[in-house]
Amino acid sequence: MGKWTADGIEIDGTSNQAERRCTLTHEIVHLERGPVPSDPHLAMKEERIVECITARRLISLEKLIDALVWTRLSVNHETAEELWVDLPTLQHRIRDLTDSERRYIDQELERRA
Repeated sequence: MGKWTADGIEIDGTSNQAERRCTLTHEIVHLERGPVPSDPHLAMKEERIVECITARRLISLEKLIDALVWTRLSVNHETAEELWVDLPTLQHRIRDLTDSERRYIDQELERRA
């Protein structure tokens, strides 16, 4: 949804606000980390790291818990909208939760039940 040009970051004009926010953050993380490796395997690994950093920057653990409570533990477009991100970014955040984050979420959800 975004790419670098000679003039800067170009974001797909059909993107909605949450998609633009995620794309811009993603591209900024690429800028901070430096060039993507030319080796396809390493490039894929770098992309996964960038996706993880992007999701963590945009979705705090507390906001994730609030959204999960609001949407009754659903990980869908409604939850993503609540967090003002696109669904893939939400899915990356969920996928990359640490064990301690998962335990904390479970404890918080139980406490709020």
